[in-house]
Amino acid sequence: MMKKPTFFLLAAILLFGSCGMLQSIMKSTFPYTADLTIPAATTTGEPHTVISMANSLDQGFTKDGNNANKISEVRMISAKLQSKEPSNYNIGNISALRVYMAKADGSDEVLVAIRKDIAANSGNSVILDIDNSHFLDEIVREPGVRIRMVYLLRKGAPVDANLKLSLSIGSEPRER
Repeated sequence: MMKKPTFFLLAAILLFGSCGMLQSIMKSTFPYTADLTIPAATTTGEPHTVISMANSLDQGFTKDGNNANKISEVRMISAKLQSKEPSNYNIGNISALRVYMAKADGSDEVLVAIRKDIAANSGNSVILDIDNSHFLDEIVREPGVRIRMVYLLRKGAPVDANLKLSLSIGSEPRER
């Protein structure tokens, strides 16, 4: 029979060890979000563009560069678009879209997500198809990241639609 102090010691080792592993996993992925507005006056059947600056929850990585030299091979993992205001805006009003990521000045722009076949009854959120064929290392090291969405509207809305774009980005530890 195991004694109580030994049991608690083993439990503490497992708990702290798994927390370190979890932190390692968490630090290798980080989200960017951007708010995008589709004006009520947008016409249907022709491409339109909306541009916004993205925010990352891990501002320490992108702003002061403390961790920037410790990672490499930064790529897109997932992308999601959901209605923010009105919360019941049907994303199916958009028939197709492309999302690009660039440095704040618009340089080094790359395609990161696309959706060609948004169903007319998609509801208030849709998962986008990602393009992870490009490394985003240089872009995410910048103090600002610009998001550009090119979209084709299927159906207009009587009010401006504010959408939230969530991009999940992953990286690998840099080998020394």
